[in-house]
Amino acid sequence: NGTRVEEFILLGFPGTWQFRVSFVVLFALIYTLTVIGNASIIALVWRSSNLHTPMYFFLCNLSFLEIWYTTGVVPKAIGVMLGTSQTISFSVCILQLFFLLSLGSAECFLLSVMAYDRYLAICSPLRYSSLMNSVLSVQLSLSSWLGGFLAISLLAFLTSRLTFCGPNVINHFLCDIDSCLALSCSDTWPVELATFLVSIIVVVASCVVTLVSYMYIISSILRIQSAHGRKKAFSTCSAHLSVVTIWYGSTIFLYVKPSAQKSLDLNKIVNTFNTLVTPLLNPFIYTLRNKEVKLAL
Repeated sequence: NGTRVEEFILLGFPGTWQFRVSFVVLFALIYTLTVIGNASIIALVWRSSNLHTPMYFFLCNLSFLEIWYTTGVVPKAIGVMLGTSQTISFSVCILQLFFLLSLGSAECFLLSVMAYDRYLAICSPLRYSSLMNSVLSVQLSLSSWLGGFLAISLLAFLTSRLTFCGPNVINHFLCDIDSCLALSCSDTWPVELATFLVSIIVVVASCVVTLVSYMYIISSILRIQSAHGRKKAFSTCSAHLSVVTIWYGSTIFLYVKPSAQKSLDLNKIVNTFNTLVTPLLNPFIYTLRNKEVKLAL
C-alpha cells in the first residue's frame, strides 16, 4: 500500500498491571545496584594508588562501559512496562540498536584484552611491567572502544535501509536485530549476512583470543610447584574467567547464528540476562574474589 512505518510499539513483558509493576521494581533495583557497583569500582581504583595498574585500568573501562550499556536499556524498558513510553521512532530504534551492539562489541574486545593482560602477568611476570606499560594499556583500551563502534557501523547502516510496511509491534523491551528483521517487508538477507559476519569477527575472534590466552595461563599455573603459588596465580584471573563465561555464553546464543532466531520470546529472556544481570554481577565478582580490591575498600 506504499506506506512506511515511522515508529514501533514495544510490548515489553505483557501481563497484568501487578505483573508489570513487579518487573519495573526488579529492573529499577538491578539498574541502581549496577550503577552504584560499577561507579564504586571506578571511584575505588581512582582513589587508591595501589590499584593504579593496567589490570584495574581495564576493569575501570569495563565498569564504565557496563554503566552505559545498562543505561541504554533500563530507563526505556521501565517506561515500556509502565505503559508511559511504549512507542519508539524508527531513528531512535536504530540509534539504540547501534549503541547497544557497539558497547557489546567493545566489551568483547575489552574482555579479550583483559585476558591478554592476565596472560602476560602470569606467563611473563618478570617482563610484565615493560610489556604492559601505560601507553600500551591506553592503546588497547581505545582500540577496544573504537573497534566496537566501527564494527557495528555497517550493520546499523544496513538495518536503517530496511523497509517496514507493518505491523509495527516489537515483541521486546528494546530494539534488537532479530525483531527488526522479523518486521521488515524488504529483503533482509544482506542484514542477516552482515550480522553473522560481524558476530564471527567480533564475538568468535575475541572469544578465541580469550580462550587461547587462558590455555597458556592454565598451562603456566599447572607448572607452578607450590600449591600456594598455584592458588595465588589462579585467583588473579578467576574473576575475569567467570565474567567471560557468563558474557560469551549469552552473546554467542543471541548473535552467532546464520539467520534470525525464530523464538523472539527466548531472545527476550536471554537479552534480559545479558543487559541486566551480567552488568550487575561484574562488580560483585571482581570485588568478592579479589583481595586487593577488598583491601582498598
